[in-house]
Amino acid sequence: MPSGQGADVPLEIQIEKKLADFVLDVSFTAANEPLSILGPSGAGKTMLLRCIAGLEQPDRGRITLGCRALYDSKRGICLPARQRRVGMLFQNYALFPHRTVAENVAFGLRPLPAADAATRISTLIERTHLTGLEQRYPRDLSGGEQQRAALARALAIDPEALLLDEPLSALDTHLRSQMETQLLLTFAAYRRPALFVTHNIEEAYRLSSHMLVLSRGRIAATGAKEEILRHPPTVEVARLTGCKNFSRAKVVSENTVEATDWGCRLRVAQPISKPPAYVGIRAHTIEFIESSVVDASGENVFPCWLMRSSETPFRITLYLRLHQPGGGQGDFHLQAEMFKEKWARFRECAYPLHVRLSPDALMLLQE
Repeated sequence: MPSGQGADVPLEIQIEKKLADFVLDVSFTAANEPLSILGPSGAGKTMLLRCIAGLEQPDRGRITLGCRALYDSKRGICLPARQRRVGMLFQNYALFPHRTVAENVAFGLRPLPAADAATRISTLIERTHLTGLEQRYPRDLSGGEQQRAALARALAIDPEALLLDEPLSALDTHLRSQMETQLLLTFAAYRRPALFVTHNIEEAYRLSSHMLVLSRGRIAATGAKEEILRHPPTVEVARLTGCKNFSRAKVVSENTVEATDWGCRLRVAQPISKPPAYVGIRAHTIEFIESSVVDASGENVFPCWLMRSSETPFRITLYLRLHQPGGGQGDFHLQAEMFKEKWARFRECAYPLHVRLSPDALMLLQE
């Protein structure tokens, strides 16, 4: 694994690159820990990694890794990929089909003495759980084994930064869980900048403590994952991080907004420093109130009717209409999510049911 673990080698990026539909224009620093880069398909995530790795060249800007300039348009610096000491794990693995696992891992180690290279290969094979597969070719490996081989190859060069482009997207549920565990172990030992690109908020949340949200080539939010989830700055960031419930909003008083699409007034805990365009609430934070304790005049408590539901093996999504019954399955205001065991306590109750939209759970959002 990397030598000099824990050394202060920040990755600093400030680049622009014109793409077909927008300009990739980002500026941020990645410290010695994983950073999840979240965004929809076509947001510029892969192009960002390719620019850092030296596989694409920005139009202008600067990329530094520790004290080394990898790219600097003003100084005319653009190091080739092989000189950047950056490991990249591609979405499609990109293993050499005519080389064995051991030969793939060894590909970047040719400058090393044979004994040193053999030791490093053996260590990485063991740590990525590929022991016994050294002489197999990629065609003989499962998807998870191919991904682990690609990870070992990316780490073999002792990279000063690690880039991972949607590394879990092609795996089934079981293999994805195994690979997540492998990545967590790798990040814990690596202790250098690691950028993890994904369009899946759950993956982004599980694999890092900090997150950068990218939309059409620009940074829409960056910071601690909990802060972004609790206080997304815009309705777009809220959507990209999994929020499903939004209403246009008007300020009524210093702590009250009118949710015009939901037909109700809501007390909010978040300070109203600027009039919001929307109010939102995450599906899992909607509370159902036991009929025996319902206070119809209570804070942010509203009658509701279930219009339809959808289930996974363990959870259920409920499509709710507030205030009065709706005209059909598509006529709903809110989506609520919960474990099926909890819903079992309410599903046989007489209508209307009652929900509470906690002031602490409501999010005030800009356009």
